[in-house]
Amino acid sequence: MQTDRQKEIVEVALDLIAKKGIQGLTIKNISKEIGISEPALYRHFESKTAILLAILNNFKEMGAMLSEMMETYDDTAFEKIKFMFSKMMEMFTAQPSIISVIFSEEIFKNEELLKDKIREILNLNQKTIEGIIEKGQEENNVRVDIDKQNLALIMMGSLRLLVKRWDLNNYNFNLNEEGKKLINSLKLIISF
Repeated sequence: MQTDRQKEIVEVALDLIAKKGIQGLTIKNISKEIGISEPALYRHFESKTAILLAILNNFKEMGAMLSEMMETYDDTAFEKIKFMFSKMMEMFTAQPSIISVIFSEEIFKNEELLKDKIREILNLNQKTIEGIIEKGQEENNVRVDIDKQNLALIMMGSLRLLVKRWDLNNYNFNLNEEGKKLINSLKLIISF
């Protein structure tokens, strides 16, 4: 559980990423934005890596919540995926700077802790989607001629590409609207 100050630091870190990119995220810049000294900031987080881990943990918690919801959500596989993807796009729209953290695998390549956390998030999301697909296949509302791993990969990759394209284009299109179109196209791919 994060303290109020830690939450503030995470929010400021996300704002800095939004303004200056991931490269602009420094302890010095965070301290300056908050109005505290660098040593004071280190009392709350031991490093920039710890701040990024907190951001990733927040995203992972959201994914875990969605995963739990999907276990009790009584609907077709497509409706579950639609709900899950819609929630993710709403979150990205509300806080676009998180995209720079979640999709920065290359930047984290030499940071094992961050790489491991991103892998955990990807595995959680993949497991959730595969579970939805598997149940849909058992209920005969998802095609069975493509295995659940590949269908999950198609869906996750499509969502990631859409979100990253939105980010790289400076958010110049409506992510939620384009997301709805993508979700409807995915329905054609996964359904009979």
